[in-house]
Amino acid sequence: MAADEALLDRVLRSGGAFLRLYRWDPPTLSIGRNQRIDVPAVPVVRRPTGGKAVWHEHEVTYAVAAPVAMFGSLRDAYCEIHTRLAKALRSLGVDATLAPPRSAQGRLSDSPTSCFAMPVGGEILAGGRKLVGSAQVRRRDAFLQHGSILLDGSQEAVAGASAATTLRAVLGRAVSFEEVTAAIIEKWEEE
Repeated sequence: MAADEALLDRVLRSGGAFLRLYRWDPPTLSIGRNQRIDVPAVPVVRRPTGGKAVWHEHEVTYAVAAPVAMFGSLRDAYCEIHTRLAKALRSLGVDATLAPPRSAQGRLSDSPTSCFAMPVGGEILAGGRKLVGSAQVRRRDAFLQHGSILLDGSQEAVAGASAATTLRAVLGRAVSFEEVTAAIIEKWEEE
């Protein structure tokens, strides 16, 4: 998380735009910057972005740091980043779609603890289930967007993750970190 914040600071100081792809060792629970939960006896980190809890184990984590003007608005950035990621996932055989906007269903603080409890408009779905969870933070004229692309395993370490799916479940085979990151880089460079 500190490396992602450093990328955001770099955008603020000198411009540029960055895509970072990584994985976690050891597996870790990340919680949103404003989230309050009873922390279990596992490694925990607080994200600078918002959103709900994510169990990071069998996944690709992405971070995008860029000027907001590059995309037009934070909402446009959210959807454009997901559009690019969905193209990469489709190149692997995933029927990836973006979740439609949903009407307000209560305050965010009233929702379950897990980022994967329900899709938010613009997030990536496969078979109607949430495959990618993301959150943003804005600082002045730049933003950082984090996201988690689930390869395998589950989000059961976090209460309420019933809407999640994984690439293994969708494709019926193991999908490696390297395979997913190569597809993302290829499609990202096309843009």
